[in-house]
Parts: sequence; structure tokens; C-alpha cells
Amino acid sequence: MSYRPNILFILIDDLGCRDLFCYGSAFYETPNIDRLAKEGILFTRAYASSPVCSPTRASIMTGKYPARIGITQFIGGHRSGRLQDVPYLHYLPLEETTIAAALRKGGYQTWHVGKWHLGDEPFWPEKYGFDINIGGCHFGSPRWPNGYYSPYGIPTLQDGPDGEYLTDRLTDEAIHLIRNRDRRRPFFLNLWHYAVHIPVQAPEPLVAKYRAKAKRLGLDQRAAIIDGEWMESFPPHPDAKPQRVRRRIFQSDPGYAAMVENLDTNIGRLLAALDDENLRDNTLVIFTSDNGGLSTAEGSPTCNLPYREAKGWNYEGGTRVCQIIRWPEVISPHSICHVPVISTDYYPTLLEATGLPFRPEQHCDGISLLPLLRGGEHLEREAIFWHYPHYSNQGGAPAASMIEGSWKLIEHFEDERLELFNLEHDPSETNNLSATDPQRTRRMHRRLKKWQEEVLAKIPERNQDWETVKSKIPNNAHE
Repeated sequence: MSYRPNILFILIDDLGCRDLFCYGSAFYETPNIDRLAKEGILFTRAYASSPVCSPTRASIMTGKYPARIGITQFIGGHRSGRLQDVPYLHYLPLEETTIAAALRKGGYQTWHVGKWHLGDEPFWPEKYGFDINIGGCHFGSPRWPNGYYSPYGIPTLQDGPDGEYLTDRLTDEAIHLIRNRDRRRPFFLNLWHYAVHIPVQAPEPLVAKYRAKAKRLGLDQRAAIIDGEWMESFPPHPDAKPQRVRRRIFQSDPGYAAMVENLDTNIGRLLAALDDENLRDNTLVIFTSDNGGLSTAEGSPTCNLPYREAKGWNYEGGTRVCQIIRWPEVISPHSICHVPVISTDYYPTLLEATGLPFRPEQHCDGISLLPLLRGGEHLEREAIFWHYPHYSNQGGAPAASMIEGSWKLIEHFEDERLELFNLEHDPSETNNLSATDPQRTRRMHRRLKKWQEEVLAKIPERNQDWETVKSKIPNNAHE
């Protein structure tokens, strides 16, 4: 194995765990990413550290659980319901030694391209170990009126020609960095695409392709979205309106499918650039998402079934993600891994892969995945945890959860209700076993509470203004 591989870390925004053909999509077309999976290892039980973006991004950068860092909500998000909103940090603390800083100290060129969403200026990538920042700022998504089309209005990205598409442009920037690198030093390219976050916008020829495909399959004749319960939470502004949870039950949105295919094409361009530069064998490529797919609100453009719910929820649809890693010098092609892994694991994985010393005081919640990449079938870890004490924009309510092997426990903060699922037999989380297995439920709950105490997790308190909030909700199904 050659010393110190290059690193290409590709993070997609809101890509669902079923949004790739190689992960079971029957509507989206992703040949380039599918080929990447065949050339490396595909993880069937990969998880984001949070069901929303900023906490997961902070976790990737630090190797710590979001609750330990203090960033538990997407930065800028606030809602309240039966419970008060929990305070959280609106920036990544500067005292954190990020994976970029650790790699730069080890001699790496460090580049960030794309979304950041870890604080306003001055908390942008340049302060966290990146030599170059293209497109990273406080934005959580492309801004209206143009969205994904130039002029973008992104303060760290020069506007392109009118109508230029953002995913194409960010890929161009990444390829330019690779081709014009210092060839004496390895690089860490942190490519965090804004896609496939809303607004759903894509080149019209691709949209037309999937509109025709949906018609050919008869999907345009079926109801794709089912109205659910009223959300019991509101953002703080006085004109906030009640909204229903709206669940998509199959993938058929032409605009979203077009966004996914455009993304796949750009991943193919990027991988081809590595080949052109003879970097394929000694480049570690990681492809993943920051949370589950958006399928219960805000247009509900995708569907995560058979996994329950979506972005903003502690169920599998909110935290289970695609994860593919290719490293030809280490990973056998066509590999599949069924071991649960989580976003905190990237930091120690990259340190071990590059031969740099571990920083256990920093990445204290992560475990290196090198044993799995080399063909192993287990990690020395008993459990992984989540703490999301907030109401989401997508209908989720404050909750915490944990996984031990095949078992998953969810603690709902509103009513202190516990749910226990066996994911091996019930991946859709439909059969709550807490009443039939009370001993396991109590034991896991004690462990979850102990972990919350360890990381100083904030627990939401009752909202004294709940009656006022509740009065806005018409015909509430939970009353």
C-alpha cells in the first residue's frame, strides 16, 4: 500500500437511503455511483449522526456526537410545540481540531467545495483547517430567486454565466483543484454538494425524461402523497401556519429524479478526472449523505420506504443513509458490509488510513472503519446513539435513540414513551416490542440515559405557551 492516499469525501445533502439504484431505487438512474459501489464497499447499515444536516456535518468534522458538541439542530432552525425549543450552538466551536486541521498538519492540501452550514462568518471553512474554500458559507440551501441557477448569490462562490447549474459548477471547481494540485503532496477534497436539497430544480431535458418515464410506468396516474396528521409545532414568527405531514409512498417526482441523475453524472465526471490524473488506485473515495431523504414535508420529493419516515425523524428513514467507500489498494470490489456505522467514524478512519496518529481526545465518539474496509465483519463497539431534542420542519418531534446490534430503542420526550424494534426482523419499525420485552427496554433505556448524562445532552422542558400554540392547529389528530 502506498503511503498517504489522497482523500475525496463526497457528502450529498438530503440524499435518501433508497435514492440510488444500487440501494433499491426503481425510478432514479445512478450508473456512475452504482459503478463506484461495485468497485468498493457498500454499507447497508450506515447512519448519519442526526436526522438533520448541521449536526451531522459537525460530527463528521469533529468525530464527536452532535450532543457532545452542542449542535443538535440545523443551524437557524427553531420550532416549539408541547415542549420548548432546546438551545444549541449556532457555530462549530473554533477550539475543535477538525479532520481538515489534522490532515493539514500531516502535510495534506485541504480543500472545501460546496455547502458548509456550520455558522455565520467568521465560522467558515478557512477557520477549520481548509486551505481553500469554494462555496462554503452559512447557507443551508441555494437561495431564491435563482436557487440552483447562476447568479447564485453565494458569498464564497463567484457567479457564473446566467443559467449555469450549481452542481455542475461545484464539480468543475473540484476537478480544477485536482488537476492543478501540488503534485508533491496528497490532498483532502471535501466536496459537500448542495444537491439534492430543495428547491427541486434540474435541467429541463432531464425533467422531461423522468416525466415521460413516470407516465410510461403509470406512476403519474397514482396518488404518490398521502396527507397525514397536523404538525404540532411552529417556528417562532407570528404568521406561521399549521402544516400537515405529507408522506410520499413511492418515488416518482420527475424534478427530483433529474436532480439525482445530474448529481450522478457529475460524480462520474469527478471520478473520470481521478482516472485521467492516474489517481484512482491511491485515492480513498467516500460517498454518503448528511441525513435521510425528504419524504414527509416540504414537497416530499422522495420516498424512503420500506424505512419509516424521513429527514427530521429519529426513525430509520431519518438517519439511515447510503455509504460507499472505494480504495482499490485496500478494499476488495463488490464488498458489502452489514455492520452499523455512523458519521463520527470518518475522522479516526481517515487518520488511520493516512498513517497519522489518532487523536482520541478529539474523535472520542468514532471508531476507525479500517477493519471493515480490510474485510472484517465487526467493530469493537456495543452501541451507537442519537439525540435530537427538537421539532423538525418535517414533522418529527423531540426524541433520542440508540442501537445495539439489531435492537433499536427510541425515547420520545413529549410523553416519555419508549419504542423498541428489532431491525433484523422489522426494518420498517412497525412492531413496538417494548411491552413484550420490558427487561431489554429498561436496560437499553438506562444505557441511553447514562449516555445523555455523559455528553451533557439537553433535555427539552414543557412549553408554558402550549395552549396558545395548540389553538392554531385545526382538527388535530393527536387531541
